[in-house]
Amino acid sequence: MDLIRCHNFDLLACTNLLLSLFVIVGASPDRLPPPVDQCSPNPCQNRAICRIRRGGYSCFCVPGFQGAHCQIDVNECVSQPCQNGATCVDRVGRFSCLCSRGFTGATCEIQTDECQSQPCLNGGSCHEYARSFSCTCLPGFQGHRCEINTDECQEQPCQNGALCVDGENDYSCDCSHTSFTGRLCETPLAPCLSDPCFNSVICEDNQGNYSCECWPGFEGRQCDIDINECGSNPCLNGGRCIERSWQALYGSEPLLPETYDQRHAAGYICSCPPGTAGFLCQEVINQCDSIPCQNGGRCESQVEGYICHCLKQSHDGVLYGGVNCNVRLVGCEGHECQNQGACSPFLLDGTQGYTCSCSPGHTGPLCQTPTTFSFERRGYLLLQSPLVDTAESCTITLSFKTTLPRALLFRRNSSGLLLGLELDEGQLRLSLGKEQATDGAEADSSNQVLEIPHNVTDGEWHTVRAALGSGMLSLTLLDDAGSCGSQSCHKVAPVQSPLARLVTPPQNTFIGGVLKDSNGPSEDSPLPAFIGCMRDVFVDWQLVVPEDWLSDSAVNVSPGCSHRDRCLDVPCQNRGQCVNLWQSYQCRCPRPYEGQDCEEEHVAARFGNEDSHGYAAFTVIDDLDEDFSISLFLRTRRPRGLLLALANSSSQYLHVWLEGGKVTVRLNNFESLKTDSVIDDGEVHFVSVDVLEGRMSLHVAAQKQADVEVQTVNVRAGDTVYVGGLLESWTTSVFGGYFKGCIQDLRVNDRRLQFFGLDASVRSYPLERMENLTTGCSGDNACGTNPCLNGGMCYSTWDDFTCTCPPSTAGRRCEEVRWCELSPCPTDSECRMLNQGYECYSNATFLNDSTVLAYRGNGHISRDLTDLSLKLRTRKRNAAILHAEKSSAFVTLSVQAGFLFMELQGPSGDGDEGEQGVSTVSLSSRTSVSDGEWHSVHLFMAEPWAQHSRWTLILDEEVDETSTSRSHGGNLNFLRQGVDIFLGGLAPSNGWSLAGCLDTVELSGIALPYLGSSDVNLPRLQDEQFTRTSQQPPILGCSGAPVCEPNPCLNGGECQDFFNTYNCSCAAGWAGRRCSFFTDTCASGPCVHGNCSVKGPTYECTCELGYAGDDCDEEVDVCEKHLCAHGGTCLHGPDRYACLCPENYTGPLCNERIEAIPWYIVVKNKRPKLPVSVCGDDTRNYTCFNGGNCTDRDLFCDCPPGFIGHRCEQEVDECKSNPCLNGGYCRNLINRFACVCDLSFAGDTCQTDLTSEGLTSDLLLFISLASCILLLVLILASVGLAVALNRRATHGTYSPSRQEKEGSRVEMWSITQPPPMERLI
Repeated sequence: MDLIRCHNFDLLACTNLLLSLFVIVGASPDRLPPPVDQCSPNPCQNRAICRIRRGGYSCFCVPGFQGAHCQIDVNECVSQPCQNGATCVDRVGRFSCLCSRGFTGATCEIQTDECQSQPCLNGGSCHEYARSFSCTCLPGFQGHRCEINTDECQEQPCQNGALCVDGENDYSCDCSHTSFTGRLCETPLAPCLSDPCFNSVICEDNQGNYSCECWPGFEGRQCDIDINECGSNPCLNGGRCIERSWQALYGSEPLLPETYDQRHAAGYICSCPPGTAGFLCQEVINQCDSIPCQNGGRCESQVEGYICHCLKQSHDGVLYGGVNCNVRLVGCEGHECQNQGACSPFLLDGTQGYTCSCSPGHTGPLCQTPTTFSFERRGYLLLQSPLVDTAESCTITLSFKTTLPRALLFRRNSSGLLLGLELDEGQLRLSLGKEQATDGAEADSSNQVLEIPHNVTDGEWHTVRAALGSGMLSLTLLDDAGSCGSQSCHKVAPVQSPLARLVTPPQNTFIGGVLKDSNGPSEDSPLPAFIGCMRDVFVDWQLVVPEDWLSDSAVNVSPGCSHRDRCLDVPCQNRGQCVNLWQSYQCRCPRPYEGQDCEEEHVAARFGNEDSHGYAAFTVIDDLDEDFSISLFLRTRRPRGLLLALANSSSQYLHVWLEGGKVTVRLNNFESLKTDSVIDDGEVHFVSVDVLEGRMSLHVAAQKQADVEVQTVNVRAGDTVYVGGLLESWTTSVFGGYFKGCIQDLRVNDRRLQFFGLDASVRSYPLERMENLTTGCSGDNACGTNPCLNGGMCYSTWDDFTCTCPPSTAGRRCEEVRWCELSPCPTDSECRMLNQGYECYSNATFLNDSTVLAYRGNGHISRDLTDLSLKLRTRKRNAAILHAEKSSAFVTLSVQAGFLFMELQGPSGDGDEGEQGVSTVSLSSRTSVSDGEWHSVHLFMAEPWAQHSRWTLILDEEVDETSTSRSHGGNLNFLRQGVDIFLGGLAPSNGWSLAGCLDTVELSGIALPYLGSSDVNLPRLQDEQFTRTSQQPPILGCSGAPVCEPNPCLNGGECQDFFNTYNCSCAAGWAGRRCSFFTDTCASGPCVHGNCSVKGPTYECTCELGYAGDDCDEEVDVCEKHLCAHGGTCLHGPDRYACLCPENYTGPLCNERIEAIPWYIVVKNKRPKLPVSVCGDDTRNYTCFNGGNCTDRDLFCDCPPGFIGHRCEQEVDECKSNPCLNGGYCRNLINRFACVCDLSFAGDTCQTDLTSEGLTSDLLLFISLASCILLLVLILASVGLAVALNRRATHGTYSPSRQEKEGSRVEMWSITQPPPMERLI
């Protein structure tokens, strides 16, 4: 019994050991062997693997076999894989090819390359042939394989006995033992090889010769000469010059570098003595660094010290002197400088003193001597001999002031030569010429003149210098800079050769004038003497002082300058220009003024006073040149009229007249001119006609208006000048009639044509005749006829009037009344202006027969009535709007069946009551007008000027909807007088009346007013009127029946008045004309993504998942607030979101941690990575995970077994229900689970207790033996399968890796039976 127990114990231990091995290799003992194992023994042949399936088994063949039991050996040579005539040899799971000659490779597909071994040497190119090759050798090699090197030195290419050295396809010449060079040693050696250049310079060969490029500082053919840079003694202030090329000084002279370099040997260095610095020792050490100068003195440094330049002026008036400007200068205290002389103190050798700087016009140590003198009348100052020895030079400087434009400043003569300075037209003029050229005759061409173009006769002081010497003549104006403007103040020129020979030392000098009997100008000379003042006159640098004159050398010269400008009193009147004549003045008077002070005005002549005919005639008393001028002032408001005419005994040859307000001139009845501007504006205008050099020009206010070329004009004595008109009125009318206006200061050239005498003595042509002319330029009384209308106030202007109009009137004569500004109409009407008055426009309401209105013309209507205009508002479908008839003629405008209709019948003749026939026109609108809205109506004749024409109807300004009558009809002139025109019906008692509104109706612009004369505030002044004849007043305004009172709308509906009808705006949920029907608020489907439910008068939407908003039209991002934990990824779903969990987490929100595998369970087979699929389109896509496939439903995937979720993102946990019993560990696998049982339990769910008494020892023994056998079989099968796979992967054309790459995903538990020719792993 003990032995049996021991034996059973050994078997049990062995079994446990085997079970542990199964766990280690990954084959967990998830179930006990079935009672019958169909794979034991293995029915599969040829090392195939047997797998139990439901109801049977399957064989998985190794490569090379097939069949149900893998008993068929596959012949791999069936497909004839070997190429190029090779023989195929079948082997187990593979094949091999026996290739023919010239081919190789697994299937003999590669042709053998004879050149592959690179048989050609030395870079030769190999060319393959059938079972052979050939080599193409590079130059320099030969032989079958290019193995022989050719000797290029056989031909002895080197010259001059040079040694040839053979190379590969080349050679070289060794010239070292020759005197030649070059590739072939053919060129003689260059001269530079002997190194002829000194100082390390570069030698350059030059066609058998050489040249040396010298460094700076050297020169010579061989650069052997050192340039002496110190030869010019460049160093200043005693500096020592050191050349950089002195090689002996290098290393000992501190200013030179340590080593000598020929490339930098040019130039020199100055060794400066103490007190100097700079490259050339040109800088003296600044002695002013210590600021020795005080009180603002300027320090100037020198080699041996400094100099202080003290201030000449100071702000406080205190000056300093001395070596350091530290001594106060007191020399000017109590000084005696006179005449505004400036005192300047000084310090000399320790002594204080002062000097006086005189102002212009004074001289002397104390400025006590005046130098100013004046010429009050003709005189001169004579200096008879030179004041100093001047040899042949002359210099005169003087200051002057005068107002005379022409005068002599000085004249100096010497042996037949005159030097003179004059004033000519206010400018300085220096002349040098022979003496006889100044006796009044014309100077010859040898005279020399210098001029400065600047006016110096302005009564101010000017200084001038004239000089003659050293063969040069000069003239200088010494005024302030810039006084000459852009012109030069200095003129200089060499003396001309004819005059230079005559230059001798000067003899006499005249200042301001000359002697009467001298060779200079006499009393009748055109050059007057100087009148004015002079000062500071220097003759040959010698000052001329009045107190030193001789008594007989100064004539009419007085000391000082007492000039007073007479123009300061402003003597000239009437804009006259005053000219200062030094002792007097002259007035230049503008026209039309004359007299000494321009106080007299030419008397103007009035033509056409009170519309009379006036004219004047003057006689020409002298012959005029071919060039002449006619000028005058004129003033007029008449645009036409004769101004002037020139006539001789035979004809009138010049006319000047006004035409259209423009001045017109005609000469000899041919040439004529006309101004561009009009002058009939009542203002004074200056007009001139000028005939000059064959051209006639016309000016107004000195501006040229026009000119023309003319023939010669001769104005002779005895000719007559007519002004304002001619003797005969009929001849005057040709030129616009007699002139009306004023003429003043009429002149022919400088001759006046005076209508009335003038006190001033002027030259004038005699007045022969004068008719109806008055003095002055008074205008007519234009207000005498009271031209202003409507209460306007008249004010007279010159020959005209102005009206001051009352409010709301306008126009030149107040003829325009702005009636509407006077508010003549009631507040509920509109005022409109007419040509002669106004009219009040308003609306009127028509209800029935009692509101029909009647009108008649006032008998003054003269215009043709060819159109009818109105605005209409009604809901009545049949009513008369306007009706009138006279005999057989009538017109009716009505609404029929809602459309506007017009009927017109009139005489066919041209009278109001044609008896010979009638014409009828019918016209209707294309759209309805009975809709309660306003409609504008315009009816008119297409040809209003004709007796008969088609009529046209335009409704609401819609030109495209125009209606035109087919027949012709006449106008509405029969309504002008004696005809009743009814508005709102056919007649007051005929029915068919209008219910609605009309605005004011117009017949050809004449209104049918609703307001009578008593209704307006002002009378209507227009001639053509229609007056209302009906007694009852109209109902003004437009109002319908009170259709909204009481409110007809139910259930809270809002009533809207639409003129005699109403409309109900219903509350939500109600409909119908009166809002009486309850509506289904969900009928319109307002919920876009949700279900609608009626909530009383409104609705409520229950939204689908993923949508929100009142109408469920707002898409909601379900992942916006997701709860995926532990880094889980939120996946959008159709109605909710899902969580894609990371490793080790599961659950809907990734908040459940996967239990770790116990340590004692070793898992070597990792879970397979399942593929993913990308679904959707270009606009929206999503991903199916874990092998899920796309579906037609949006965001839904078709999941494989073992996975759930709309994106297959969640694996089903088969262990969740704890299927493993007896403490077994449950492993969650794909679509299944496996239980790892305790050692004492077994079965799919660990349900079998291995220690129970029901299990016999024999059973344990059998199980143990079967387990050992099964383990042995599995080990042998694994080894055989590995060997077969290795061999299979290296033979034949079958590739397991290729099938794994290109084939579909294969799962071991879903393999079906392969076809006969298919090979599987």
